[in-house]
Amino acid sequence: MDKFLLSFIPIFVAMDAIGILPMFIGFTEHLKSKEKQKIVLQSIITAFLIGVVFLFLGKWIFKILGVLVADFKIAGGAVLLAISLRDILQYEKSVKLPSETMGAVPIGTPLVVGPAVLTTIVILLDSYGPAITVLSFIINLVIVWITFSYATMISAFLGKAGSKAFSKIASLLLAAIAVMMIRKGVIDTISIFITTAKV
Repeated sequence: MDKFLLSFIPIFVAMDAIGILPMFIGFTEHLKSKEKQKIVLQSIITAFLIGVVFLFLGKWIFKILGVLVADFKIAGGAVLLAISLRDILQYEKSVKLPSETMGAVPIGTPLVVGPAVLTTIVILLDSYGPAITVLSFIINLVIVWITFSYATMISAFLGKAGSKAFSKIASLLLAAIAVMMIRKGVIDTISIFITTAKV
């Protein structure tokens, strides 16, 4: 249970379902109910496929490029830190997009599954294994699905200020996780260096 929570929480924070809710509402506010449902489904399928493919091929890509997991922890942590700081310091306004592709881009990716989530799941895969990581990823996608499906109701309950505040808190937590990833990456790199030096 502890391992599941340690895997689930970083993905939950990285996805930030409530934080991206105002953008989702802004993108879909001019659409009918059936069109919104279609976009929700399209976004979840897109996010799932991208996440799973990257989850299982990520390490293979690293091997080809000669990149260590420790390297990715440091680089990924730096990317997450930059993303979280950007989200903390500014609030993006929504724009109208074509409804035919809206679910895939930009909602499915990079909003639901972007650099933050991809970085997180690859690192979690190394720490907790595929079963727990995939389960955590899927449950988080279900949460996003429910959040998007009840977007109007949730937005009315939280209000604009509430949604914005939740987003800032989630971004702050993401920044803390980013620092943790960088710290672990540095420790792993030092360990590898010491082990290699002894040999």
